[in-house]
Amino acid sequence: MPLQKISSSEEAIKLEDQHGAHNYHPLPAVLSRGEGVHVWDVEGNKYYDFLSAYSAVNQGHCHPKIVEALHQQASKLALTSRAFHNDVLGAYEKYATEYFGFDKLLPMNTGAEAVETAIKIARKWAYEKKGVKETEADIIVCENNFHGRTTTIISFSNDEEARKNFGPYTPGFIKIPYDDPEALENAIKNNPNVAGFLVEPIQGEAGVYVPSDDFIQRAKDICSKNNVLFMADEIQTGIARTGGLLAVCGHCTCEGHCERQETYTRPDILILGKALSGGNYPVSAVLADDDIMNVIKPGQHGSTFGGNPVAAAVAVAALDVVKDEHLIQNARKLGKLFRRLMDDYIRESNIVNLVRGRGLLNAIVINDSAESTTAWDICLALKENGLLAKPTHGNIIRFAPPLVMTEEQLRDCVKIITKTLKQFEK
Repeated sequence: MPLQKISSSEEAIKLEDQHGAHNYHPLPAVLSRGEGVHVWDVEGNKYYDFLSAYSAVNQGHCHPKIVEALHQQASKLALTSRAFHNDVLGAYEKYATEYFGFDKLLPMNTGAEAVETAIKIARKWAYEKKGVKETEADIIVCENNFHGRTTTIISFSNDEEARKNFGPYTPGFIKIPYDDPEALENAIKNNPNVAGFLVEPIQGEAGVYVPSDDFIQRAKDICSKNNVLFMADEIQTGIARTGGLLAVCGHCTCEGHCERQETYTRPDILILGKALSGGNYPVSAVLADDDIMNVIKPGQHGSTFGGNPVAAAVAVAALDVVKDEHLIQNARKLGKLFRRLMDDYIRESNIVNLVRGRGLLNAIVINDSAESTTAWDICLALKENGLLAKPTHGNIIRFAPPLVMTEEQLRDCVKIITKTLKQFEK
């Protein structure tokens, strides 16, 4: 039976409403095609994509190199499970471990799976290498975190919308304020059972909250001093999004073509997803060195689809694009320009309080309460003016375009954004 042909946005939205679970509240844009920084709806209207599927589409929609890798591998061999070897996985693991500078990679599919994997590795390491008594390991996390939506992960969320009526919750987590190294040190100091510190180098879902310049390095130093694993969740912030290969690369004044900044803080466990496939396929990974990763033995963790040939081929192509097209440098340059242009507007604005971010992961804070609909209404108006973005945490609008954007396109987008905001000035 052929799939029902959708003739209008209204029809598509109605079908989802009738037959799909209501677990999202999407903007009323029904997209049918994408290319580079643009997407088109079923009526043929063209938009700038300023969300990039929550930073999964860093390399742009339907990048030909990534699509070709997907097509070629899917036409040859798509899935074997890990019951057998395949001829792509090992080459991908070698490429990715050298690319990010780790000994080993454990392949998974989604971001939440990768976070769960990292938690399991950290706990097992604590029992077998640190000497923590089994079942007593703690992992420190930050308030306002977003690491996924599994039952374990929501157990350490303080977003009641994500938590309420999904208990009982998984124990073993300690929450501290974000960007507070003293709180981290105090949480570790008198607790020999701490296995790891799980942190987003920039809190994306919380509203693109960028910590103090020295927070990440100080946190790593505290962890190293106390034999605690520093676990960086770079699912949204990694792979060029913030103007470094990873957000833990920190700040850099270099205007050249460096990929890894001098301030690089090396995690003990690195968690990747989203743009690891350029948004073309579910691919995630956990990377660590041998002394950590080798606690995992055959039969102790896995996934039918994790490490499948298509995922491996797509990930290599996606990482090639980041390097070959200098997306790190482009994100760094255009991010500075975006914040400067927005700051120029904000100085005369009473509807926007500030712009913040790093690279091309940015947000504006709307001058209204988090309970208001103003940010949502602005996003609806942005859609009408040809740009797609989405609010987070009520009065914050996140802006994260594909990293293949040109300066001319960025300036055009800023004009759309400021023109739209002027409609809401008080």
